[in-house]
Amino acid sequence: MDLKIKDIVDLFQVSEKTVYRWIKEKKIPCYRIQHQYRFNRAEINEWILSNKIELSSRLPELGNNERPTNFADLLRNGGIYKDIPGTTVRDVLHNAIERINIPASISKDDLIAALLNRESMMSTAIGNGIAIPHPRNPMITNIADTSVSICFLQQPLDFGALDGKPVHTLFILLTYSPRRHLEVLSKLSFLCHNEEFQNLLQQRAPARDIINYIQVKEMEMLRKEPVN
Repeated sequence: MDLKIKDIVDLFQVSEKTVYRWIKEKKIPCYRIQHQYRFNRAEINEWILSNKIELSSRLPELGNNERPTNFADLLRNGGIYKDIPGTTVRDVLHNAIERINIPASISKDDLIAALLNRESMMSTAIGNGIAIPHPRNPMITNIADTSVSICFLQQPLDFGALDGKPVHTLFILLTYSPRRHLEVLSKLSFLCHNEEFQNLLQQRAPARDIINYIQVKEMEMLRKEPVN
């Protein structure tokens, strides 16, 4: 149980009163330990996806003494791919993994199985035609292997999104720890709630345009961070 009330307040930029209301209404997963509320980072991750939560740019500060990830670099590492074929979730995930860059230490079959297992638990579609497939548990051990891959589908596909919209773009995340995963997810959530970014994805913009846009937004996030 590695998050406290204050962390949730910082993470979602809401008041303590709001967090306590979420707890009372059982809207957020939490535990009461020695008269204090605690939150499991992995469960908060699932809650973010299922509720399409837009996170605060302060998330990397939460218990993280390492240098924050650079999302543009992660995307360069993972790559951007177009025209991924498939008429089922299984098909598109299989075809995407066949195309993207993954570490030699990971079996493609194991990765596909992990992604399908995650989808069977709850769809990773977050709405607006976007899904974020990822293994439930980290499959890499080296920070240098952390990556984000964008896969544009050949044709939109029903992923079971809450808004009912078919998915046209996948973001496949490979992270080496739950903490890093939550950090990457925070930046991705921030981007995917931005209408300009959604338009870039819908238009299947060139990789250069997407990366340039992300770099600008990352600079904005850094400027918003508080100075200690």
